[in-house]
Amino acid sequence: QVQLVESGGGLVPPGGSLRLSCAASGSVFVIDAMGWYRQAPGKQRELVAAITSGGSRNYADSMKGRSTISRDNRKNMVYLQMNSLKPEDTAVYYCNAGTLITSTRSGAYWGQGTQVTVSS
Repeated sequence: QVQLVESGGGLVPPGGSLRLSCAASGSVFVIDAMGWYRQAPGKQRELVAAITSGGSRNYADSMKGRSTISRDNRKNMVYLQMNSLKPEDTAVYYCNAGTLITSTRSGAYWGQGTQVTVSS
């Protein structure tokens, strides 16, 4: 089993920045891909960004150019730097990990989520 714990969510004004962190523990050797999803009220969960252990990145169009995903393989951490945040970015952000993460396929492991609220 893999445990994922997110941190870094909170309230930020429009145009602000936020950095999310996710720590993986347990059977981390089964993980190749790590990423972030988000779910806004009344909407489906959607991929924000993903990164492989080799550093290949994939971004959703909604956050492309405004976010950067990075990873520290030695620490089993993944980060999401979000800039120029908009109210529509308000959502619960979930860390995800597994063998593969794409726009249509998530990893097997989920964190509990961290709330990001963009509001003045």
